[in-house]
Amino acid sequence: MEFTTSKRANTERNQNHETHMQIQEHFTELSIRLSEVLDNSGAGKDTVMVRRGSYLWLERMANLHTQLTGYNFECFHFGSQSEGTTIPGLQSDIDILFSNNSVNIMRVWGDWEPGMENFMMLHDETTPPQQYLLQVISKETQKPETGLCDDTVRKDSRQVLYSAERYLSDLENTAKNIAETTKSGPSVSFIPNWDMVYAFHVRKPLHEILHWIDRCKCRHWPPVLLLEAASVSPCFLVPSGHPDSDYKREEWRLSPNLIERMLIFSFNMTQIKCYIVLKLIKKSLFAKIVGDSITSFHCKTIMFYTMERTHPSLWFEHNLMYLLLHCLRMLRTWLRFGRLPHYIIQGVNLFDGKLSKVKQRRLLVYIDSMIRNNLQDVFNIDIENIGCRLQGCYIRRIGQTRESERLFVCNSINIQLNYECFKTFLGWCKRIIQVNQINNSNTTFEKTIQYVLRNAVECSTNARLKNVALVFLKHVHRLQNSMQSSDCLRLRKVVTKQLIRRFQYSLNTDVASSHLKLASVLYCSGHIIAAVRVLEDVERRFHNRVKAVCECRSIEGQSDLHVFANMSSGNSDKGFSESPFSLCVKFVTEEAYCVPTILLFEMNRNITKEEVTLRTNVEILWMGSAEVDARPFLHYLQYLTYGGLSDRDNQLHALRALGSYIYNIRNINKINLYHLETALNMLGHCHEMEGEYDRALDNYEISLGICGTNNAANWHVRRVLRLISG
Repeated sequence: MEFTTSKRANTERNQNHETHMQIQEHFTELSIRLSEVLDNSGAGKDTVMVRRGSYLWLERMANLHTQLTGYNFECFHFGSQSEGTTIPGLQSDIDILFSNNSVNIMRVWGDWEPGMENFMMLHDETTPPQQYLLQVISKETQKPETGLCDDTVRKDSRQVLYSAERYLSDLENTAKNIAETTKSGPSVSFIPNWDMVYAFHVRKPLHEILHWIDRCKCRHWPPVLLLEAASVSPCFLVPSGHPDSDYKREEWRLSPNLIERMLIFSFNMTQIKCYIVLKLIKKSLFAKIVGDSITSFHCKTIMFYTMERTHPSLWFEHNLMYLLLHCLRMLRTWLRFGRLPHYIIQGVNLFDGKLSKVKQRRLLVYIDSMIRNNLQDVFNIDIENIGCRLQGCYIRRIGQTRESERLFVCNSINIQLNYECFKTFLGWCKRIIQVNQINNSNTTFEKTIQYVLRNAVECSTNARLKNVALVFLKHVHRLQNSMQSSDCLRLRKVVTKQLIRRFQYSLNTDVASSHLKLASVLYCSGHIIAAVRVLEDVERRFHNRVKAVCECRSIEGQSDLHVFANMSSGNSDKGFSESPFSLCVKFVTEEAYCVPTILLFEMNRNITKEEVTLRTNVEILWMGSAEVDARPFLHYLQYLTYGGLSDRDNQLHALRALGSYIYNIRNINKINLYHLETALNMLGHCHEMEGEYDRALDNYEISLGICGTNNAANWHVRRVLRLISG
């Protein structure tokens, strides 16, 4: 809908006058109450900024991954998580887009690049708005390709097109080699709750974007600086066709994700809260009427139009309910027209393929009712007890004030975000090493690590990647130190003080795992007193609210907010002095000489070759290593070191602590024991050394009850039975 400048000004003046006449008195009180409820549900400013910061940090880590693995991609986290426009109850997915830099998208022949994959964007009167076909152009000459290959099809006009459907199929087949894969629209993901989209970027100015910028000029929103940034921002072509198109299998959809992210980042807190409430209404109320046909993107578009047509002076906390009402009126208008236009790209109806005419009428009736009832339905929002909190019937903890509740929730979500960030970071680290190991299969693993370290140091000079590169370097440096220590012990050389001192650089990666690796090196090299001191230091800092983090295994409920609420409840106002997480301790085969002997069996878990075939794709990546939870390993090392010093009292205390941790009857440790079978194997070995063979066998049998195959307990049972039989 186009306005002249004068008409627009008159319209805005009329709207502002009507606004002050229409805002009801009880709306002001309810708006402030709703804003407070959102603060206490994880939509406060501090949490929004932490959430944004976490996912933008992970975005840089993903880009470090592409740099160090040789993949020519640029990575972007989009969607609610990176925008900070979600709360835990919305259970928002994580969206990541990989843009392929090795592909050159052409608008005109002058855009052709020699030696690259060149695709010409095609669009005519038969192609739906926002959709494009990609014509394959030769790498060697500025001529269209004429021959077909696996990913191409021929159009009626004899043009060879790059097929979006076949591109998705190739991605799906590749992803299946990594893990179980889910496909949804343009997303092909091998990580649960992630939407992973692979796309091509378009760097040249597009007439769709320039038209939108011209339309928005001289308006109070979007701001001028944002429009200037949008004019040079790349857009993306994602493999997704229009549902009613003749070429939907070949079509690619134009997506201005970066511009949309900039628009969201320009929101103030009232606008963010309004957007979150729209999503709460969509998920809690609209879903009962039309299922999942209304999406977060519909809500985002409604917000864009509302902000464009509402004066900035209204966007304050005490007007939240009126502004929400204004958004719903906007949606009602579009439902009456039977179309919701894309905010940026002209001619696109966002109801197409999502909301049928029947559902549009059904939703229109419901929204009419909501508006007539002055939004009383917000009291029925059951997510995060929003409705109950608004009615004042929500019961807080004894002695908890509104402010203390807000801080408690904020701290809990912040710890949860740190946990998810840490776990995802570990996944990227592991993939960097694995890909480089595959790419350098002709060299030793140690040389691969050296190669990765050199490249990571180079990346640390990049201002954008410096922070993530330095954290990554600490983790890889720890592995290199341990491998070099193992090599010294293998050659019967002394582990030098210089090598031991190098461990200090990576000791603060987490609460315990780096310290435990150092203690293991000291124990295996005969420095038992030094090992005991390190273990005593670990035990002092290993408080009972430390959360275990495992990259290779998951436990149901490990990421639930109440887990982190319990961690937060024991936290002081000043916060944790260090990251409250502890990694599992992992030893690869190149570290074999600085590992207690019993863990060498973990590197050879299978009894038969058939067992190896039973391993999942994820298990294949780590089962050749010894991986153990930090807390049980702490007590096991204490048992060994105190035994080496003939300190019988402390040795037996360590044995009791290990058994108590594993068999905690209150099940407190359920979400902190990822490798229970390995912990039981260590406990069984302690009983072996005590000469208690029956108790050792009991622990091994329980271990086998958890994992019957690919479990080192099979070896231990055989060994103990031989000892018993003499």
